[in-house]
Amino acid sequence: MHTVVVGTAGATAEGVVAVARGRARVELSGEALAALARAREVVEALAAKPEPVYGVSTGFGALATRHIGPELRVRLQRNIVRSHAAGMGPRVEREVVRALMFLRLKTVASGHTGVRPEVAQTMADVLNAGITPVVHEFGSLGCSGDLAPLSHCALTLMGEGDAEGPDGTVRPAGELLAAHGIEPVELREKEGLALLNGTDGMLGMLVMALADLHRLYTSADITAALSLEALLGTDRVLAPELHAIRPHPGQGVSAANMLRVLAGSALTGHFQEDEAPRVQDAYSVRCAPQVAGAGRDTLAYARTVADRELASSVDNPVVLADGRVESNGNFHGAPVAYVLDFLAIAVADLASITERRTDRLLDKNRSHGLPPFLADDPGVDSGLMIAQYTQAALVSELKRLAVPASVDSIPSSAMQEDHVSMGWSAARKLRTAVEHLTRVVAVELYAATRAIELRRDHKGLTPAPASCAAIDALRAAGVAGPGPDRFLAPDLAGAEAFVREGRLVEAVEGVTGPLA
Repeated sequence: MHTVVVGTAGATAEGVVAVARGRARVELSGEALAALARAREVVEALAAKPEPVYGVSTGFGALATRHIGPELRVRLQRNIVRSHAAGMGPRVEREVVRALMFLRLKTVASGHTGVRPEVAQTMADVLNAGITPVVHEFGSLGCSGDLAPLSHCALTLMGEGDAEGPDGTVRPAGELLAAHGIEPVELREKEGLALLNGTDGMLGMLVMALADLHRLYTSADITAALSLEALLGTDRVLAPELHAIRPHPGQGVSAANMLRVLAGSALTGHFQEDEAPRVQDAYSVRCAPQVAGAGRDTLAYARTVADRELASSVDNPVVLADGRVESNGNFHGAPVAYVLDFLAIAVADLASITERRTDRLLDKNRSHGLPPFLADDPGVDSGLMIAQYTQAALVSELKRLAVPASVDSIPSSAMQEDHVSMGWSAARKLRTAVEHLTRVVAVELYAATRAIELRRDHKGLTPAPASCAAIDALRAAGVAGPGPDRFLAPDLAGAEAFVREGRLVEAVEGVTGPLA
């Protein structure tokens, strides 16, 4: 089994995905254990002094004015976890919780939090045992970190609350820890606070969304090329010299992807030869690289933000290298929240242009010789009419999901925390948006492959080899081609799985080589 080593320098996106989705094992480096021990010495020295230090010998948030004596500090740390584990609503997905736990361990291991090495080791042990705390949808404002979600995770370390075992059964956390030989932790000075105070949930969801969107943007380039081919459009608009004079990197990448998919097609270039000749293709076809490319550049910026955050130690207060313990505002989720919202906008627009191409394929007045709705016997058969309705409903929902969460702020903690990021909410809606985009791309794939097969069957025109590979793989996956009406939902679900699992990209790359 793959092992991800956690050191003091942060984490990689690949490591996050491996732990969250691939169940990779986690191991603390010797360097991290040494850094943990050094920082703990600083915290214990401060705890022994009479002067109050936030998080060590005071209350929290608006209650930080009270000095807490040594005899109450274990109770203080236990109480912050219990009181902050106040989430409500549906359970959050297992992979999100594993990412959340791993990223909190990443910050703890940096040596800037003052947590004891044994607490960090217990966090790793819980991940390795496949124990996943029950975390709820609502409870984070994205400032002071993802407080409620992280509190539910810390509660499991204490042997309290509920968690999901490796078999998927939810049981009391204490039972699960005992079954795997893990001792619950008794939190000491600063440790409860340090386990709660980070942007880990929103960051984990951002990292996984970026991985998904990289595949989806390549998939969307492929389906755009298939639609261009099915509409007998021209690939001359994809020429590198046209994109070199507007040098947005993503635009050039998308155009190059489409051009490689269309190499060898006998269907392209007939846009001026049919019964309704065109001087140029419609925007949804001709501008596909510009729209997808802008989204790719947005992804690149979001990766930059994610990489910076993965290299960060987000806590308050923090233990600095010179031994000082300082309060700060690094837990504010604004940098992550903004890009989560930005990505939701890009996703909505990519889905919008994708749906417009599907609609064009189904409209006999604009499809340049294809049957209405790609039906076998139009009138008796409705073809893909309602598949486009479903796609349109998804696009409409994506437009609502593109409304930014990060422009909202609700003051909390008796106005001490008077400006919050709502980054967790931005992350949750982006996850939904990614799922919807997968479905939108799948509908275009289903329509475009059927349209290409109708062109091939009716006029003997030969599609590009890469297009044939995509069609053959989709049909081998059990997704039907042209023919009389049938129960459509299973075919659409099959196309969705084909896109989500990366099989579309894999099939095409078997002909084109790696696409960007």
